[in-house]
Amino acid sequence: MPKVAFHLDLPEAATSCAVFASPHSGRDYPWSFLRNTVLDEHAIRSSEDAFVDRLFDCAPQFGAPLLRAGAPRAFLDLNRAPDELDPALVEGVRRSGHNPRVASGLGVVPRVVSNGRAIYRGKMPLAEAERRIAHYWHPYHAQLRELVESAHRRFGEAVLIDCHSMPHEAVDGVARNSARRPEIVIGDRFGASASAEIVSRVEAAFARAGLSVVRNAPFAGAYVTQAYGRPSRHQHAIQIEIDRSVYMDEARIRPNADFHAFRRVLRGVVAEIAAIGHREQGKPLAAE
Repeated sequence: MPKVAFHLDLPEAATSCAVFASPHSGRDYPWSFLRNTVLDEHAIRSSEDAFVDRLFDCAPQFGAPLLRAGAPRAFLDLNRAPDELDPALVEGVRRSGHNPRVASGLGVVPRVVSNGRAIYRGKMPLAEAERRIAHYWHPYHAQLRELVESAHRRFGEAVLIDCHSMPHEAVDGVARNSARRPEIVIGDRFGASASAEIVSRVEAAFARAGLSVVRNAPFAGAYVTQAYGRPSRHQHAIQIEIDRSVYMDEARIRPNADFHAFRRVLRGVVAEIAAIGHREQGKPLAAE
């Protein structure tokens, strides 16, 4: 089993209402898990948001916490609801309506990694799926809820930035209709998970850094944005997808020659996003 459910990096002083989270960058693949998969140690990582936690690790320097997954996505998907169990993988689970994520093998306990490659030889006992959810999903989301609620209590507003990466070919369809190939996809569930003003400010931060940005295509947000985005209550959730080819060698799952330069670019973006809800100690936000 992975050693911990999450890692939490806190700022010395909480000066921003932003909360950064990386639910798919966990890379603790224990032998007990690897021996039960048909994939090798390289292939099992293909659906991992590799190095995304490193790209955003400067967040605490700008007064915002960073929550990082401990368990890898192939083991448990923290961007799914705990009841999104796959009857094709988990014994004793019945189908209950059509869920395209579950049907494609990408439920809370994934059946496949990228390109539809099966992870296991057969089915998994329900008790094992429930154990993973109890030991990893619930602790991660309990901590995430506390961070978001704490930011809201302190500042009267919370902005959750859910950090992800996407395969280069994921935006092929969008690229055909764009003057420049998108490097960043911002997901706000078509306005349902964050206010237009907050999303525009996040988008502008990436654009000022020289990055090509689109919204909601091909990724509009999944469980995290749906569960945590409540813009009418001043609680916003925005999903960020970064083209992996910008900063890593996708085939070898290694940082590429541009990794450190891109990380410096993102540092400026993170600083701008954190500044959306920034305040000096003892000074309230104008909206309070």
